[in-house]
Parts: sequence; C-alpha cells; structure tokens
Amino acid sequence: MAQDGRYATSPVSPLHSRYDQMFPVFTDSELRRMAEFGEARSFQQGERIIETGRLAPGMILILSGHVAITQRDGLGHITPVVDLGPGQFVGEVGQLSGRASLVDAHAEEAVEAIVIQPDRLRALLVAEADLGERVTRSLILRRVGLIQSGVGGPLILGAPDLPDVTRLKGFLARNGLPHHHVDPQNDPEAARLIEASPSCMRNLPWVVLADGAVLHNPTEAELARAMGVAGSVSSSAIYDVAIVGAGPAGLATAVYAASEGLSVAVLDARAYGGQAGASARIENYLGFPTGISGNALAGRAFVQAQKFGADIMIPVEVKSLDCRKEDGFFAIELEGAERVRARSVVIASGARYRRPAIPELPDFEGKGVWYWASPIEANLSSGQEVMVVGGGNSAGQAAVYLSGVASKVHMLVRGPGLAETMSRYLIDRIGAAANIELRTRTEIAALAGSPGRLERVRLLCHENGTETEHGVRNVFLFVGADPATGWLSDCGVTMDRPGFVATGASPHSHLETSVPGVFAVGDVRSGSVKRVGNAIGEGAQVVAALHTYLSGTRQSTA
Repeated sequence: MAQDGRYATSPVSPLHSRYDQMFPVFTDSELRRMAEFGEARSFQQGERIIETGRLAPGMILILSGHVAITQRDGLGHITPVVDLGPGQFVGEVGQLSGRASLVDAHAEEAVEAIVIQPDRLRALLVAEADLGERVTRSLILRRVGLIQSGVGGPLILGAPDLPDVTRLKGFLARNGLPHHHVDPQNDPEAARLIEASPSCMRNLPWVVLADGAVLHNPTEAELARAMGVAGSVSSSAIYDVAIVGAGPAGLATAVYAASEGLSVAVLDARAYGGQAGASARIENYLGFPTGISGNALAGRAFVQAQKFGADIMIPVEVKSLDCRKEDGFFAIELEGAERVRARSVVIASGARYRRPAIPELPDFEGKGVWYWASPIEANLSSGQEVMVVGGGNSAGQAAVYLSGVASKVHMLVRGPGLAETMSRYLIDRIGAAANIELRTRTEIAALAGSPGRLERVRLLCHENGTETEHGVRNVFLFVGADPATGWLSDCGVTMDRPGFVATGASPHSHLETSVPGVFAVGDVRSGSVKRVGNAIGEGAQVVAALHTYLSGTRQSTA
C-alpha cells in the first residue's frame, strides 16, 4: 500500500473519484480544533483498530503513522480500500450513530491518534461548521464508495430471481448498506461452500457475514442485528418526541426537532425513505433541477437527522401506541415486548401499497409482482416486456425509468388517460418514449405462472370487453395506498372513514390529533396532499407545535 494517503492498487474503482473530498487532509491548526472533541490514543504496529461487524470506537484522527483500510467478505476475500496517513481520519457514516463498522482498519506502523466518540463527533459537526461540512461530505461519499465497490459487506448466495434474494438485496440497498450477491450456479467457491453443508441446510438464500457466520434466509431484523446496524431500543430512555415512520415527513420532523435541541427517536419497520425512497427519480422537488432519486434524497435526510443526534431504529415493528400515560409518558409497544417512551408522538407511518382484487396476486408478490421499481427490480426486467399499472406520478416515474432497461413497457390505466392524475412533464416524457404503450380503460384480469414465478398476465379492456394474454414476468403496481394506522386502533386517535388520521382538533395546531400530544404528518394524515414536498413541509411545521405542547407539559409538572 502507498504510505502517503494515496490509493492502493485495488479493483475498487468507484473510490478513485472525488478523492480530496472523500479523504481530506486537515492542517495542524484544524486538527487541534478537532482534537478538543476527542481523546488521545496510541495503536501499536499491526493492531486492528476497527473490525467489520464490531462497534467502532468513533472517528479516528491520525496524528502520526498510517492506517490500512480494507473490506472483507465471508469467503475470506480481503480487498484494499485506501491507506490513510497524518491529517486524515478513519470513519464513515456509521460512526455518527455508533453503528458497527463496515470495514477493517489496521495500524501499519505505530499510530498516534485522537478518537472522537459518536456524541462528540456530532457536537463537532455542529460547533465547527466549516470542518463539519467537510467531514460530513467525506462520511457520505465514503459510504457511497463502499456501496458502489460491490466487493464488501454481507454476501448473499442464491439465484438472482429467488424472491428472498430480491427481498434481502432490497432491504440492504434501501438502507444504504454495502453488500454483494453471488449466484452459486456461476461461482465455484460459493457452490463448494453450499455443498459442504448438510443437505437439510441448503435451502437458499444464505447471507454470509464478514466473520464467516451464515444466516439462512434471515428476516430483515435478524440480518440487521447480526450486522450490528440495527438501532438499539433503550427501555430507560425518555424522548421528547417519538416519530413512527422514517419517510420524508418523519425524517423532516427528526431533522428539525433534533436540530432545535429535542431528543428524538425514529422508528421504522423496513427502511428510511418510505414509499418515496423507492422512486427512481423525483424531478419536481425544489432545488434539484436535474432530479434526484427518492433513495438519495432520503439518504441525505437520514444522515442529517443523525448529525443532529436523532436516534434512528430500523428495522423495528411498531405494534401499538399506549396513550394512557400511566407513568406520565406515551408508550410505543414494539415487536418482542420492547417499548419506547416519549413525551409526545408524531405519526408519520404513511401508507401501505394498495393491492388490487386479483385472486392470484398473493401467489406472485415478490415473485414478479412489485410495488416499487428500484435498480434491483429493473435488472430483473432487462430486455423484457413489463407492465406498469396506475396513472399517478409514481407510476409515471416507474414507467419512464423502466423504459430505459425493458424492451417494452405496457402502461395500464382504468381511466381514459393520464391528464387528470399525472404531472404534465411525466405525460410528455411517456409520450416521447417509443417503447411505452399506454393502454387506457384496461386492467389485469388474472395472473399465471409456475410455482414461485410470474409468467403470464391476462388483460381485460373495458372499452370493448376483450381479453388478451401476454407473456410478462414483471408487473409493477402503483394503484394507490391505504393508511398504515392499524397500530393506532387502541389509542383513541380519531380517523376518517378510509382510516387516515384526522387532525385539527386542537386550537394550537392543525397537525395535532384528537389525543393531545399526538400529531400526524404526511400521507397518513387525512386531507394531506400526497407529495414529497408536502410531507417534508408538514414534518418541518409540526416542530413548532411540539415545542408549544412540550413547554406546556413541562410547566404543568414543574
């Protein structure tokens, strides 16, 4: 490896761009300013400073010596990433919240350093604005580089069209976690690993962690815990506000509330970003004239919330909200009998994808029927004909995105056209795409295929009553959503007939529900405009109401 902070020769080409931003060198005076937030540490030559899958001590500023950063997978492959020297630091986004490391770091020689623990790192980012900007940009770009390298992180073993392979890849991708996938049919090393196991344990997919541990088709929660990236639930902590849902509305609430000094917990069952996180490209959001993917937008907000100290717990399943306040606080009951206590609650749980009344639908969900169009599903559709169902902006974004990889996109709408339901720029783009065919007054009548894989779709055209069958292996459904409010059934929160949360009961805030101290923002709120910009706006607005409510409760208990 190079000894002056340059890249070692390695196949990790994505890391060769933006080097100065990814691995900045701080001056002596800047190091002295940063050192005030940490403690001096010494590491001996050859000592492992951080280890993949283990909690890192924090951000490590190198004063003297060199540190080698490498990636490691469960098959024993070690890939050099970079060699860091004096004036540089070891760490990436996970160090903001004390998550497990995604890389290994070894002292190549005796190293003198300053270790800045996560809480002090967050304080540094806020107190030293100019340095904080450079460090934050570096943290983000390093994570992006690790994801793009495609050589480290958990190794997923299984055929690419296995539904659970897609599920696990989607979970890791949506949460910005590096990983890579290997098909044992094409990889002798992976095949030998599987063949060496008892036959009763060969059902795929497997996930092989960096330490060699093998998880057999794990749940998302099991995988996150094994990787050390799941947020921990503290039974003793009492938050100022607990936010249920990490979509745009929930993340906006977290950023603004945490930046104004409130203690914040964010809970989500799957990933940050919500439905918006699966959008291939959002082109009508203020400040992004060339557009931005939903996952990139949500990823920035996720980092921003952590920067200000929000405690984000993903994945956790919220079971119910206890509004009795027996000990003076709201209690959010989680799967596994855990609970989160808070002085106030913001409902930002959004909506769940609506499922059309197609009898065979449950048989093919995750096996050719999708409710989002990410690069994972797009890769499965490469060179094939696909169907997109729906006439809203989400359907339009998906159709345009998929037209770049699919041979043909059949777009199905039950109405006479798109003008009443879709933004003009998307209509124009769909009209300009030679391989998108709009089928009006048409819906899916039936799905068919072999066990575990969609193969054929039968369509019904209401205009003439005819039915046609098409050989299609991937269908993307964007037919609206139902509110994710089942967990509120025992709390007394008023909802409208479809199940969205009613707000405006309080004279103090139009976002407060019928239960004082419980607020609702974003798509879950009755009467809200179902747009990313609106959700983010409500997430920002509710913070003022939280301050008003919390100041009143504190005065009453003083």
